[in-house]
Amino acid sequence: MSENNKSIGETLRDARIAKGYTLDDLQQTTKIQKRYLIAIEDENFSDLPGDFYVRAFIKQYADTVGLDGGELLDQYADQLPSTKTQEYVDRVNEENPSTRSAQRQEDDRVAKVKRQVPIVIAVVVVVIVMVGIWLASTKRSQQSSSSNVDSSSVSVSGSSSESSSSASSKKSSSKKTSSSSKKANSVSFKKLSTSGSTTTYEMKNAPSTKTITLASTASAWVSITASGSSLYSGTLTANASHSVKVSASATSVTINLGNAPSTSVKIGGHKVPISTTSTSSAASTSSTTTGSTTTSSSSSTTTSSQVQNITVEFK
Repeated sequence: MSENNKSIGETLRDARIAKGYTLDDLQQTTKIQKRYLIAIEDENFSDLPGDFYVRAFIKQYADTVGLDGGELLDQYADQLPSTKTQEYVDRVNEENPSTRSAQRQEDDRVAKVKRQVPIVIAVVVVVIVMVGIWLASTKRSQQSSSSNVDSSSVSVSGSSSESSSSASSKKSSSKKTSSSSKKANSVSFKKLSTSGSTTTYEMKNAPSTKTITLASTASAWVSITASGSSLYSGTLTANASHSVKVSASATSVTINLGNAPSTSVKIGGHKVPISTTSTSSAASTSSTTTGSTTTSSSSSTTTSSQVQNITVEFK
C-alpha cells in the first residue's frame, strides 16, 4: 500500500475529484461504463468482466485523471487480482490428461488432412486439364465459323460504318461513366482524429443497412452505443462472433474494444481499420545552450494499446 495509506480506489477517486470530473464525465472520456468506474473506486473488482480488464480499466482511469497508470499498477499490485501467466496455463494443460487426449485428436486430424492434400491436388489438376481441352476445342470451332462468315460477307456502307462507330463510342462512354459512378459510390474510411486510445473515422457512402459484425480470436469485452443508446455490451469468447443491427437513422456509432489486437469489426461487410498503437508523452528531453540561444529536443514513444474506443460517423 502507498505511503499515505490510501487504497487504490481512494487514490483514483481523489484524483478524479481534484480534476473536477464526475463519474459521467469520466464515462464519456474513457468510454468505460459508469458501473465499472464505481466498482473500481469501491474496489469491487469482481464486478468487472475479468482480471485483465481490472488492470486495463484502472490504467486508463489513472491516465485520464493525470496519474501514471503503469506506476499506479506497480504501486498497488498487492491490492489487485493476479493474472495467471501463459507458462502457468501451459503447465496445467500438460498435466491434464483430457488436454493431452484432445491434443492427440487434433494431431490425428491434421495428419488426416495432410494425407488428403495430394488427392485434392490431383483432382484439381485433372479438372484444369479438362477445362483447357474444352476451351481449345471451343476456340477452334469459333475460328472455323468465323472463316465461313468472312467468305460470304457483305460490304457495309459508309453511313453504316459511321453509325457503328458512333454506337461503339457511346458504349465506351457509358462504361466509363458507370466505372466512375462505382468509384464515387465505393465505401471508404477516413481517419478524422486520434486522442490517446480514442479514434474517430468517417465512413463515406455508408450502406443504408448498417449491421455491425464483431469477431475475436481471444476473449474480448465489447460495447456498442448509437444515438446515446447501448446496443450491446458483453464479452466475446475466443473465436466467437456477434452481430448488431444499427438503426438506419443513426449518424454515428461508438465501439469500445477491451482487447483491440484480437478483435475485428465490420460495418455492412466493410472492415473498420483498428489501430493498436497509441503515442505517449515525450520520453526524454535534452537541451543545449550556446550564448543566449537554447535548443531542446524531445522524443515520443509509441506503445501497444489493448483498449480502443472507436467512433464511426456515417456520411
